[in-house]
Order: sequence, then structure tokens, then C-alpha cells
Amino acid sequence: MSIVTNLHGRLRNTSLPASNGMLPIFEAVANAIHAIEDASLSPEEGFISVKIVRVGQMKIDLDEGRNRLGPQAKGDIVGFTITDNGVGFTDGNMESFLTLDSEHKANRGARGVGRLLWLKAFDKAAIQSVYESPKGIMQKRTFTFDARQGVSDPLVEDASNEERRTVVHLERFLNRYREASPKTASVIARSLFEHNLWYFIRAGCAPKIEVIDEDEVILLDDIYHEQMVEAAYTESFDLKGTNFELIHIKLSALSSRGHTIAYCASNRVVTQNSIKGKVPGLHGSLTDGQREFIYECYVSSPLLDERVRSERTSFDIEENPLELFESEELSQREIRDAVLMRVSDYLSDYLEEKRRLGRERVSQFVASKAPRYRPIIDRIPRDQLAVDPEINDKDLDLLLYRNLAEVESLLLADGHDVMAPKENEAYEDYRTRLHEYLKTAEDIKKSDLANYVAHRRVILDLLEKAIDRQSDGKYAREDLIHNLIMPMGKSSDEVSFDACNLWLVDERLAFHDYLASDKTLAAMPITDSEETKEPDLIAFNVFDTPILVSDSRKLPLASIVIVELKRPMRNDAAAGEDKDPIEQALGYLDRIRTGSVKTQAGRPIPKSSDIPGFCYAICDITPTIEKRCKILGLTPTHDYSGYFGYNPNYKAYLEVISFDRLVNSAKERNKAFFDKLGLPTK
Repeated sequence: MSIVTNLHGRLRNTSLPASNGMLPIFEAVANAIHAIEDASLSPEEGFISVKIVRVGQMKIDLDEGRNRLGPQAKGDIVGFTITDNGVGFTDGNMESFLTLDSEHKANRGARGVGRLLWLKAFDKAAIQSVYESPKGIMQKRTFTFDARQGVSDPLVEDASNEERRTVVHLERFLNRYREASPKTASVIARSLFEHNLWYFIRAGCAPKIEVIDEDEVILLDDIYHEQMVEAAYTESFDLKGTNFELIHIKLSALSSRGHTIAYCASNRVVTQNSIKGKVPGLHGSLTDGQREFIYECYVSSPLLDERVRSERTSFDIEENPLELFESEELSQREIRDAVLMRVSDYLSDYLEEKRRLGRERVSQFVASKAPRYRPIIDRIPRDQLAVDPEINDKDLDLLLYRNLAEVESLLLADGHDVMAPKENEAYEDYRTRLHEYLKTAEDIKKSDLANYVAHRRVILDLLEKAIDRQSDGKYAREDLIHNLIMPMGKSSDEVSFDACNLWLVDERLAFHDYLASDKTLAAMPITDSEETKEPDLIAFNVFDTPILVSDSRKLPLASIVIVELKRPMRNDAAAGEDKDPIEQALGYLDRIRTGSVKTQAGRPIPKSSDIPGFCYAICDITPTIEKRCKILGLTPTHDYSGYFGYNPNYKAYLEVISFDRLVNSAKERNKAFFDKLGLPTK
């Protein structure tokens, strides 16, 4: 018994994405080309026209009372009419049309499903074909094709006075596909040309094809001559016993397309993929010394002909090789990698200068802005350094960081194996492997150190900008500077080491047991103080086994450090804690001591009143600050940009640091590191 085919079910199981709404037209044109070949017509004798059918009433856009001319004034596309002078719907072709999944043109890779795509994007197809019968008589066959009734009963009549011609009307373009498809004749013609480019560059050439949109006529031959920079170059290669043919094409840079590889089946484009970023140095248009061009590659193979899916939008080939069939079965990845290798070879002369400029861009960026990558730059494949010379700093930083992360990941993996020799591994081989591992580890540590030093340079730049007068004549609030040194409202248990920039004040402040920023004394677990005052910054250096000041034989000594910040150029310091940052710091120190200080483990520290105190006031040396320093008996620095001294009553070292001194001192301490990394310093 024969198997009955259900047209509705077959259509339901046929896939056509909305973005491929022009594919039914492309299929109709491909069928027309085959019909012309079957009629033994030369490219000069054959013709195909694609007429765009629009709604009768034009849409008028009003712009300040004036009609806007151009494509916007044309109505929506509702259908297409494809006409050719090929062999037509002969009895054999009609029988094939009535047979789903027909093998009538299997030798051309036809799957017999092209007409199904018509009904995916259009409501109906109406066909009228004048052809020559086996007896040499011209006949006309007329019928319709839709999802409701399938193929209507064909009307066959005499056409002795007519020439051979087939007209296919694709009617009522469905909204889903119409909205996602090109709207103008120029774009449609270019898309049609690009899809059928193979026919233009093959030995037999393509017949005359035109696109008609009301009074606008576009010849695809004109697009060909406009787009092609020079004749196509063809090469072939073998991959696991399968032959592949590549056609390398240079299209005018005026084309809106980017560099692509098109995978074809039976002389038709199936998938087209951008190769931006996949071939080192392939960025922007290329030049052959005379003209700029866009590169395209067309790939064909018997394997692709065999494995194309019925809807012609993809291939039935695994993306990655299956382990069981890895030695014989080709995967998409293997095909893609082999094609990209040959594309890179073909374009190597055109890409040499771009690759050089890309590597220079990386070198300049690393030297001036990202020295952390310098130790691992030689471990990054040379091809990956051929970046787009116009790449911005952010994207380049991300690219280099991904490579750094990959090097670190490989180092971690190697670390699990390197400490034990492999079975039967010679000592010299193991020593070489261990040496390479240690060298990589050393480079990673250099990178981490470079990153930390570069981070310091950025913080200094930000601080310099923060203390400058702003465009409105005012100065930044102290909380902005506060957050640069240490995030407000946080403790050392809540923020990472990198978020604390206490080195701006004193390098020794990087070593502490407990640090609090803008927290009340009562909220600090390391004190028993019930005070709700909030020092800007407070650091404790205390131990489970306390080391007292009196025991000078043991270092380091326990200490309490308090830092107070004031807004740049603030000039309202007066006696009392409310305004004077020095007295504020001393007041906090006294409250902590009288409220008692404990270790991180919660144990009391004997004689906590004797723990050394270090009080820093970060503020500009305004007249009122200068007066308070003199009253407290502090000594000016040699450049008069700060004051320092010791208060025996509080057992505290006092230092007042201007913002300029803070920045300059930090620069001086770090200058040697900045110079080593090539970071500029003022």
C-alpha cells in the first residue's frame, strides 16, 4: 500500500524563520535558472524577472505639510511575480511538482520542498506556464497551489501563438515574514544577487535577471559589475577523504556586507557567517593597493550537498566530532577550522599591515595603561594580539584579561600534576616541566604586582582630581575622598584588601588587625565603648598575646590609629571637637582607651591606656588649621604643607597632612615602581 502524505502536516513540520522570508523567492529564482539550463539556453538567451507587487494605495508620509518622496511613498509588498523563459511545467516537471520530496532534480541537490516554502511565507501561488510538449506543440498549463486544497486541477490548453514562458505569482505575503524582509527594490536585488552569487562566478555564468518595482528596474548584472573587484579565485582541499571547494571573492567596500563565509549546497547558499574576529587582523575593509574590498568565501562540497536540511537553512552535521566516529565523521567545527585556515592564507598579504598595527596598539596600551599584562604578553598567541587598531581601551583590557585568566587556569591545572613525576618520565623531562611551571607562576605573580602598582597610579590620579576645584568653583565633599581611602560604613571584615587605600596616608597602615570606616565606636566589636561618635577611619593593631609599649624588645608594638578627613580648603577649624580634626581624633582615642580595648578573640588587653596612639588629620592647611597646629605645639614640615608632633598627655603621635602633601608623598614612595612599569608621573 502507498503512504499518504498530509500537506498540512508537512507544512507544519517545515521550518522557515521569519528572518528568512525572502528564501521562497530565492528558491523560485533558482528553479527558474534550472529551467533555463534544461531548455539548453545560453546565459545571453535566458532571462528571469522578479516583479515586486505592492498594495494599490500608496502610503503618504507628511513632513511639515509636504509629501515625502522615495521608497517610503510606496505601498507595502504583498507579493512577487517571477517570470522565466525556461523549459516550463512539462508533464515530467508537473508530476514532480505533485510529488512531495521529489527526487526529480536530486542530481542538482533539489529536495523537492522549495514550493512548500512558498506556502510558509505566502497564502497562495498561482502558476501559468507555456511549454513545448513531447510532440513539439506549445501548450499552456494553469493551476494554483495553496495549503487548503493543495494543487488545483491544472487547466491545459493550446498555446500555439505564444512563446515559452513560466509565470509564478506568490500572493498575499504573510505579515510575519513581510515585516522582517527588505522593503526596497535595491536591497531585495542585492540580497537576490548575494544568494545566487555562485551562478554569476561559475564558468557558465547566470542568465539575465532583473528586479522590477513599479518604474524601477535593477539588473543583477549591474550589481555584479559594481560589486566585484576582480575575478574570483578557486581552490580545493581534502578533509578526511572529502573534497571541499572554496571560491574567494573580493566585493566592493561600498557593499553593506561584512567579511563572510557562505556554506552552499547544490549551488545555493544555505548559511552565511561573519568571520569578524575569527581571522587575525581581519578588521574593517581591506585594500589591494588600488581599491578597498570586502572578502567573501563560498564553500561547496558533496558532503554539504548530501547533508543540507530540507528547508535549506542549516546542515545535518554535528557541531563537534562524535568520539565514536571521530576518525571518519566530519564535524562543523573541523570544517570551519579548515576553511578559516585557508582563508587566512589567502588574505595573509592583505592582512600583514593590519596585524602589525594591531600588535602596536596592544604594546602601547600595555606600556602606558595596563602594565599588569606585560609579564604574560609573550604567552598570548601572536595571532590573538593582532587586534583591531581602533579597538577601545575597555574592549582591549577585557581581551587581555581573558588571556590572563586562561594562563592562570592552565597554571592551576598544571600545578596539580607538576609536583609528581609522570610514570616512566625521565628526570630531565620532569625538570623541564617543573621549570616551565615555575616560570609561568613567576610571570603571574609579576602580573599581579604590576596590577597592584597600576591600581595605585589610578587612585592617585582620582585623588588629584578630587582635591581640585570643580567647574562650579566648589571643592569635592570629604566623603568622595573618604571612599577613595576606605569605603564608608565598612570594616576590614566587609571589604577586600584592594578596596583599602590606606597606603595613601602611611604604608604601615596596610597591616592591621581591625579597621573600621565611619562606624560608631559602639558598633566596633574590638572595643567596649558605648559612644556613638563616628571617626572617619580607625585601625587597631592588637594581638591575642598583647605586646605592651613598655616591652620594647618585641615588635611590632600594639597601636591604635585614627584618621580624620576634612573637605578640601575647609577653613572653619576652632577649639572643640565639632570643628577641629586634631581634637576630634584625640577625643576618639581617649574614648576607646577608657572604654577598654579587646583583642579580636574578645580578650581584654592589660594597660590598654598605654597602647600607642597615632592621630592623622587629612586637610588643607588653611589659616584656622594652621592656628590650631600652633596652639597644640606641632612642628611644621620643611615645606610647610603639614605639621607633626607628640602629645604626652594622650600618649599620641599627631600629624596634619595637607592634600597636596598626601598626593606628593604617595607619588614619591611609589615613583620607583611607576618608573619600572613605564607609568608616567608628574
